[in-house]
Amino acid sequence: MPSRAPGRNALYFIVITVLLDVIGFGLIVPIMPRLLVDLTGKSLGQAAIYGGWLSFLYAAVQFVCAPILGGLSDRYGRRPILLYAVGSFGIDYLIMGFAPSLGWLFFGRVISGISGASYTPAYACVADLTPPEKRAQNFGLISAAFGIGFILGPAFGGLLSHLGVRAPFFGAALLSFANLFYGFFVLPESLPRERRRAFDWRRANPLGTLFHVGKQRAIRTVLGALFLWMLANQVMPSVWSFYTKLKFGWSEAMIGASLATAGLVMTLAQALLIRRLIPRLGERRTALLGIAFAVLGYVGYASATQGWMMFAWLITWLFGALVMPSTNAFLSHRVAPDAQGELQGAVACLSSLALIVGPVLMTQIFSFSTSGSTKLYLPGAPFFFASALAFVCWFVYRAATKAPALAAAPNLQGNAA
Repeated sequence: MPSRAPGRNALYFIVITVLLDVIGFGLIVPIMPRLLVDLTGKSLGQAAIYGGWLSFLYAAVQFVCAPILGGLSDRYGRRPILLYAVGSFGIDYLIMGFAPSLGWLFFGRVISGISGASYTPAYACVADLTPPEKRAQNFGLISAAFGIGFILGPAFGGLLSHLGVRAPFFGAALLSFANLFYGFFVLPESLPRERRRAFDWRRANPLGTLFHVGKQRAIRTVLGALFLWMLANQVMPSVWSFYTKLKFGWSEAMIGASLATAGLVMTLAQALLIRRLIPRLGERRTALLGIAFAVLGYVGYASATQGWMMFAWLITWLFGALVMPSTNAFLSHRVAPDAQGELQGAVACLSSLALIVGPVLMTQIFSFSTSGSTKLYLPGAPFFFASALAFVCWFVYRAATKAPALAAAPNLQGNAA
């Protein structure tokens, strides 16, 4: 395939690739509770535990493989790694769609976990293509693609569920393979050969990646705060469907509509609001503002007494959705160009670690707080817990990002925000 010079068009290719990938994932979210109930014969609260373990397995495998993918993308380029990730998700959806038992669902999660999330090479590609001062905006475009995907994916997933509980899986597989076909022909390579580094197994593992990226104590602390943020956010994909179904009796279509609304709010924030706030507040204060609003939002979900209140509190994600692109840009200024893939691998490691701990933790809290064995019936307990995590995150983040040691990498001085 002839090479194509990366530029603005390449950024659009990445956005579309991530968009189609997230739509595929979003398709299956509304029907997972019903599928798990059907396969296990358990109650909704008990089935939620299996959902948590599925997420745990996926994250555990990804935790090991994500830094390898980051290192490979620094060595061989972003394009082949990104296409590999997209294709593996399609295989995963087919396996889950045909799964005759719970064990097959776990097998499918192993396959997708090995591939790693496609955002690891995608974010590294964005860092390749844009100067440091514009990275927050372009990271926001990728995050907006995630938001749009969660608008369209859960909405279509809720509609497809009327054709059968397996239909959304096949729809997701079709999108993944279409995404792979599209990317194979139009996605250029963004990392020139002269900017690549040798692959090193000592760095291509979770501990090695985090050690090399976090050599500065202040950066390690920012990454620690970021982990708390990611852990708190696991309450949404892990518990939202079960919580709203139990407390408000929502159908799959209503769950899909609520998640689509969340995606719309996040998309508006990342596509429009970030361009106004970053120049005025800077990356640090924008992230702190988003964390503060998330603290309030989680308390709002936990204490909601009517279904419409869940929609109202989603407004807090206008600011919460800005935390990740702001932090990604903030950190990308402080590592060398040939280590951007490693940085995203480290972020992916933290995301995977949050996925390992978060879903199991949140679903266990939900199951315990809604079971008959406890005197305190509190379905919103996971959201209260998430609010506490975000509250601690705000203070850690604020202290870490004030540190004078967080200077830009030498070859980025003068460009960093």
